[in-house]
Amino acid sequence: MRMAKLVVMGSVNADHILNLEAFPHPGETVKGKQYRVAFGGKGANQAVAAGRCGADITFIACVGQDDIGDRVCRQLVKDNINTSSIEAIEGETTGVALIFVNQQGENVIGINAGANGALSPDYFHRHEQSVKEADALLLQLETPLETVQLAAETAKQHHAKVILNPAPAQKISEKLLSLVDIITPNETEAECLTGIAVKDDVGAGKAAQALHDKGIEIVIITLGSRGVWLSEKGREGKIVPGFKVKAIDTIAAGDTFNGALVTGLLEGKDILSAIRFAHAAAAIAVTREGAQPAIPWRNEIDTFLSEQD
Repeated sequence: MRMAKLVVMGSVNADHILNLEAFPHPGETVKGKQYRVAFGGKGANQAVAAGRCGADITFIACVGQDDIGDRVCRQLVKDNINTSSIEAIEGETTGVALIFVNQQGENVIGINAGANGALSPDYFHRHEQSVKEADALLLQLETPLETVQLAAETAKQHHAKVILNPAPAQKISEKLLSLVDIITPNETEAECLTGIAVKDDVGAGKAAQALHDKGIEIVIITLGSRGVWLSEKGREGKIVPGFKVKAIDTIAAGDTFNGALVTGLLEGKDILSAIRFAHAAAAIAVTREGAQPAIPWRNEIDTFLSEQD
């Protein structure tokens, strides 16, 4: 039987990570420790999560003409990802993320798009065949929005499911939202898209309904350690709790969840089973440092789940 095909389109970054006791206030200098560079970017993180989970995945992305871009591409191949739709952009550097992590495992991030900004509609057209042949397309918002919308339109025209992780938080068009089958915002992103604060279950339910009203069938609002709020159009929403672990670094938690979720769905899991699978992947990731180095492999997730029963 043919494996379902996944395409992820999105960003590639080199993450420069520094651990701090507490985030600095404006004008304050604080000492950090454990400085390291790791591969990241929301698109690449989600692609790696899917690849390590066992998905048949192609990644559409741009890197710079630099050593880090070469190294990223070599690593992505090791993560079971088809990299034929990744190009090195002349005169550009690979994207960069500057990340502070505090003692609670929370993070603040600043990014420079670099080559990610070159993921234009023309670039997409060179690689659109993979989307036309895909069963699902997973998108985020660290690359140009006009290309995100074009990719979603192409996927819909060819009957592929469109999954949008609307991060980082920003306003997006009603037209793009209308193309989405599954959306996975966190509380901040859900409020940005709907104007409804997600402080509790009531707020989550209202925000989810507002997204359903825009044409989205399944809304999954990620709530950190509480789990997720699952809302399927026409059904009452509910909390699907995650697993209790000691988090040391949440950098790639959401991306790991998204990559694993889509993989689970493409394997034929029902939505609750796919969420449980994704929760397990994210739970393992937050017990490790960094973005891609923290993302687990399939055998680790299966072992973790077997120990929960």
